[in-house]
Amino acid sequence: MIFEFFPSRTLTGYLARLFVTRIAAMLIMLVMVLQVLDLLGTSGDILAYKGNGEAQLLYYVSLRIPQLVARFLPYSVLLATIITLATLNQNSEVISMKASGLSAHQILAPLLLSATVIAGLSFAFNERVVTRASAALDAWEAVDYGPVPAASSVRSNIYLADGADLMTARTMTGEGAGIVLTGVTFYERDEHDMITRQIRSDKATYANPGWKLAGATVFDVAGTTTSKIPSLVIARGVTPAKLSLSKVDADGEDIVTLAHSINALRIAGRRTSTYEAAWWHKISGPMASILMPLLGAVAGFGLARSGQLLIRSIAGMALGFAYFVLDNAALAMGNFGGYPPLVAAWAPFVLFALIGEAVLIRTEE
Repeated sequence: MIFEFFPSRTLTGYLARLFVTRIAAMLIMLVMVLQVLDLLGTSGDILAYKGNGEAQLLYYVSLRIPQLVARFLPYSVLLATIITLATLNQNSEVISMKASGLSAHQILAPLLLSATVIAGLSFAFNERVVTRASAALDAWEAVDYGPVPAASSVRSNIYLADGADLMTARTMTGEGAGIVLTGVTFYERDEHDMITRQIRSDKATYANPGWKLAGATVFDVAGTTTSKIPSLVIARGVTPAKLSLSKVDADGEDIVTLAHSINALRIAGRRTSTYEAAWWHKISGPMASILMPLLGAVAGFGLARSGQLLIRSIAGMALGFAYFVLDNAALAMGNFGGYPPLVAAWAPFVLFALIGEAVLIRTEE
């Protein structure tokens, strides 16, 4: 009985083929346009590093395209839904299908099935490709598009407090006592949180305790003097364990690795709501593709000759984009602790699923 939800095999294949080809066309168009615009804005920074050229630009494109595909695939599904259903409506194919006894849900069933498959592929693509590309791009940007330190795991933009003092590092490689920091800046502060000294070094290694700087440059704020120190130990309260937990990149870690990172942060007594929301969104994000045919379905029904096809298409597009706006807003609220992580990741999906179903039932069923 479950297969009666779908139309005939021929019609299901026809609708699915139309839908998938339009998704591919929309995705290719969006990614190409956005990649060109992004490259125009970034190419100057890439080529500013001595020795970079066409190979580095192509490398940047190879890292950026997976991010664009992951971000704009749901938009492509939404646009493809509106184009597919509007075209079928304009050619009276929707009327023919409804005249044969098919309901609106049966007409949408092949699109929903295709979107479900795409959501599964999107999840796998995000976990296997996008996370690695994001981590590699972050590490490359942290060294101003220069050579990235050779290591199995590179983290960028490290920030950690040592009591009242602050330590930042451009990149961190290695694990445990073998951690190496590059682009290190250490700010010594007094009891009023005013900076008294700024210490810079290209490299820092673990000195147990503290971090040993080689060739440190020290700027004394009170005396406005700069001096060079061959060797200096800073941040004696910062351990490799604290440093490892200081930078968890949810975009650069797959769902299993991120779960381990969240557990480690929780054991250390750190706040994890931001990362928990990101963990749940790794599942709910790809599932947005399943929602798009339901939100864009309003464009496929009604009489095309009534002059309302354009209005219906705009309404479907508005519903889809309203979902994306609310999804980003809910995730931001989850990051600030305003919403519980589960609510931040799933509330927009559930809400718009109910809205889309209500609109479809009210107008067509």
